[in-house]
Amino acid sequence: MNPDTLPRILEFAMLFCFGFSWPFAIAKTLRAKRVDGKSPMFEIIVIVGYLFGIASHLISDRSWVTWVYLADTALVATDLALYFHYARKNRT
Repeated sequence: MNPDTLPRILEFAMLFCFGFSWPFAIAKTLRAKRVDGKSPMFEIIVIVGYLFGIASHLISDRSWVTWVYLADTALVATDLALYFHYARKNRT
């Protein structure tokens, strides 16, 4: 086994576990059409963290794990967009 394989698999597992929850959060927001209890600052911090992970891989090795970071970032960005959409609608 390549020495880089196990760390990449473990990193993928971590990203998969983090990313697995976002589709459920998105579905809940779409169903409820409310964003009570959601924190846009938390989601922004998560996106920034994923962007640092992407930058790390682009600088060092352009690993396939970069695609998982991109997918997770897209999911969080979708949930964040829904937050702003429904927060604006619920205010009026």
